[in-house]
Amino acid sequence: MSVSLVDLAELVGLPHPTDPLTAPRLPEPLAPPQGPTVWHINTTAHGGGVAELLRRSVPSHNEAGVPTKWLTLGGDAAFFAVTKRLHHRLHGYRDPHGALGADERRIYADATGRWGGEVLAHVAPGDLCVLHDPQTIGLAPALAAAGLKVVWRCHIGSTDHGSPEVRETWEFLRPYLDAPLRCVFSVQGYAPPGLRPGQCVVIPPSIDPTAAKNRALTPDEVTSALRAIGLEGGGTAAGAARGAGATVLHDAPLPPGAEVVVQVSRWDPLKDMAGVLAAFAERIAPRRPAAHLVLAGPEPLDIPDDPEGAEIFAGVHGAWAALPAPVRARVHLVKLTLKDTEGNALLVNALQRRADVIAQKSLREGFGLTVTEAMWKGAAIVASRVGGIPAQLRHEREGLLVADAHDREEFAAHVLRLLANEGLRERLGAAARGRCEDLFLAGRELADHYRLYRELRT
Repeated sequence: MSVSLVDLAELVGLPHPTDPLTAPRLPEPLAPPQGPTVWHINTTAHGGGVAELLRRSVPSHNEAGVPTKWLTLGGDAAFFAVTKRLHHRLHGYRDPHGALGADERRIYADATGRWGGEVLAHVAPGDLCVLHDPQTIGLAPALAAAGLKVVWRCHIGSTDHGSPEVRETWEFLRPYLDAPLRCVFSVQGYAPPGLRPGQCVVIPPSIDPTAAKNRALTPDEVTSALRAIGLEGGGTAAGAARGAGATVLHDAPLPPGAEVVVQVSRWDPLKDMAGVLAAFAERIAPRRPAAHLVLAGPEPLDIPDDPEGAEIFAGVHGAWAALPAPVRARVHLVKLTLKDTEGNALLVNALQRRADVIAQKSLREGFGLTVTEAMWKGAAIVASRVGGIPAQLRHEREGLLVADAHDREEFAAHVLRLLANEGLRERLGAAARGRCEDLFLAGRELADHYRLYRELRT
């Protein structure tokens, strides 16, 4: 177990807002709150939505005059196995390991208890600690008892509080929920029953439009990035191509002008990469002979707090290898290294901009940042009607939603409809871009956090 302070110098090189049309803007009367340090605490500086949000927001807070630091907590395999189960369960996903018992409580309490003393060596009484997700909420009682102001930011959840997994998981976390002054959720319905009046706050996540993952790219920049990793012809050879920042597994590169369906996600069972592959092979490929599928996700070995990634990728790779050769030649698997954050972000940007259709066929989803990224790029989107996604885009208005996330036929029908109708893709994409600009850019989220900090400092 270890506690590490993220070196802000690592984040300095990230692009910061300079364009007055897209830079985070605060309401005029809302000045940055002054006071003690804000500490963000999670379990990794690389991989996943939380790390990505913090890599942008921590520098932004400091630039705006809010002293902000970031601690990461390093656990062992047993701890992360338990917290991965908590993650899936809060989404309402069935737990094949059965009930949470005394062993899981002991592993969780021991790890967060050991971290408590190390965290207290960094912080000072009166500081504000923002704990992220179930991995860290166990620190809340000790930090509050030491005079810290504690906020818990839960990025995941389910509105189905009647689910046995959801209900049991909230009971598991109940001993820690009284300590935070506020519990922040991405969607109103994610808050568990039993919180104090006023304890729940809703702050939807946002994206930085000027960051490497979202800034405008020319067609030549997109082509150059994808050729560099061997995904498009003219770069690295096919097969297990290892270009700058990625490994691409395919039989041949994307041909010029090919229709492309892309899903960018972690290798996680809840993202259903295997389901996207099956829907493409069985229902889309036979009807669109020019269509290709790209499934892209992080290199599993680069994410220590996600023990399932390698296993899920291996399953997807096995399914790909078993496809008939003509179909397999139209499917491309991409593993993106997280060791180069900037390069990773630019590759995701290029992949999303190359796509004719962006998919997010999640079985569960707290709040899909990849959906927001696609919206900002004006992409045509097919996503599951689960979790926070319906709050991001509306069916037939900014994208197409799959009513049953397990229904591959409906998913395929939506993708086929978009591939066949350029006008529909353009109309939905333009509406998605406008909705993102109105609701999901960094300036709005920064203002929400400032209001929260000021409220807790008065």
